[in-house]
Amino acid sequence: MQNSISIVQIIQAMLAPGLMISGCGLLLLGINNKYSLIVNRIRLLNQEKRRLAAKSGIKDLGYDEEVRLESIVMQMQKLLYRVRLVRDIVISYSIAVAFFVLASIFIGVEFLAKDVNMQSLALVFFVLGVFLVLVGILLAAFETKKGYDIVKIEVKAEE
Repeated sequence: MQNSISIVQIIQAMLAPGLMISGCGLLLLGINNKYSLIVNRIRLLNQEKRRLAAKSGIKDLGYDEEVRLESIVMQMQKLLYRVRLVRDIVISYSIAVAFFVLASIFIGVEFLAKDVNMQSLALVFFVLGVFLVLVGILLAAFETKKGYDIVKIEVKAEE
């Protein structure tokens, strides 16, 4: 009976890092989708910029086209910053997952090797993982604000 309680305790103790890994997986899925959208937007703007640049080599651009070209350049700079933010978010979540896996491993080793004390090490890695998830979420909120700023540039250029 003592052995079955030990197995249940192992499973329960390893469950929290496992749930955090699943949560980070969902966060990574969402942020990777955002990354794809930003990269696609950069490519479209760059294509439009090249088209306007080629047109300017043939004839002078009109006022509207000049304004659009300036808007594209400004948006691309801000989008490149957003891509870096998203990269940092992905790195933060990925390292958090690694820390949760390590915490889970240390919990398992703690139960398997009774003479080895891994509780504090498991706790440190778990807390570091939670901290990195928090960092990723704060960066994601900041990135969302930057996305709103880019939309304002687009709308202002159309006025």
